[in-house]
Amino acid sequence: MAKMTVKDIDIKGKKVLIRVDFNVPMKNGEITDENRIVEALPTIKYVIEQGGRAVVFSHLGRVKEEADKAKNSLAPVAKRLSEHLGQTVKFVPVTRGVELEVAVAGLKNGEVLMFENTRFEDIDGNKESKNNAELGKYWASLGDVFVNDAFGTAHRAAASNVGIASNVKTTVAGFLLEKEINFIGGTLENPERPFVAILGGAKVSDKIEVIQNLLKIADKVIIGGGMAFTFFKAMGYEVGKSLLEQDKVELAKELLTIANGKIELGDDVYTGKAFDAETERNIRKIDQIPADEMGLDVGPNTIEIFKSYIKNAKTVVWNGPLGVFEFPKFAEGTKSVAKTIASIKDQATTIIGGGDSAAAVIQFGLQDGFTHISTGGGASLEYLEGKVLPGIACVNDK
Repeated sequence: MAKMTVKDIDIKGKKVLIRVDFNVPMKNGEITDENRIVEALPTIKYVIEQGGRAVVFSHLGRVKEEADKAKNSLAPVAKRLSEHLGQTVKFVPVTRGVELEVAVAGLKNGEVLMFENTRFEDIDGNKESKNNAELGKYWASLGDVFVNDAFGTAHRAAASNVGIASNVKTTVAGFLLEKEINFIGGTLENPERPFVAILGGAKVSDKIEVIQNLLKIADKVIIGGGMAFTFFKAMGYEVGKSLLEQDKVELAKELLTIANGKIELGDDVYTGKAFDAETERNIRKIDQIPADEMGLDVGPNTIEIFKSYIKNAKTVVWNGPLGVFEFPKFAEGTKSVAKTIASIKDQATTIIGGGDSAAAVIQFGLQDGFTHISTGGGASLEYLEGKVLPGIACVNDK
């Protein structure tokens, strides 16, 4: 069902609560990747251009005790947001109380305020993360309408999304959340075919429900990365020292049976004797992996097999790297697949489901070659599983 967006409501003169995902990586107080800030700008700019009074808030990192506060303050993020918007963002260094209430009450049309890390409320009983009713009601009392634009937290019911939505009349999606709903949700509901899904990463156990759901929808499910070796073992091959979930071998057999030829694993791998960037690289057929070697990337012939499916696709969804892309020697599979997907952008809808695959694409400088790169790792994974995400469900239907 279609969800209301910020464009569906009148916000002039209203105090607009905007939940963003500014959980950005920081080092020594400096932001090392500001992509999540940039992605939230269209929504914030729209609100202030329409004369709304923007109250922006987010979580950052894990905060379990007082000592965690110093390294997880949103003050540097507020400063960077000010630079992007070309206007002062008033930063309020608390999550509740008179100082915050006075600051919100004093906002004028077109102004922006950001308050401190919502996770600071987790120090005393996980109030934010556990969707404390009183906290959600309090934050809701600060505004007139609620805009949820934080897809990265949409898979969790927290006080700062579901809690607020439960206590306001109007909850709408921001432009970023709308994009995620349209691209991931819309693609799963009605993909243009052929639809090729590519799954990588370390463990089958992390992707069981994704594989099960995509086998119902996709025309081909390509599997690489560490998780492939559990499938190779299920097919009767020895995998040497490769990553293996022995307790999931029977499940892999079941999935291969259900797939009835839909799963593609390729037929060779790049191996090494150690999990090390400098280990010697060998090419091995999947039935010839020595006992003292481990698979660290998909092999050259497998890359060509994967590319042959991708080139003819009209829809591609990719979640998880196909090898240890952090080691240059073993990045070839992930990089080749990324380049191939980027090459069909004009003829297909191409989506990256966040997490390590998004990091890989950015590392390779290919981020502009995709229709959509999701900002949520865990959220996009659960969306691909076909689950209802609380942070989306709480948005008003049109």
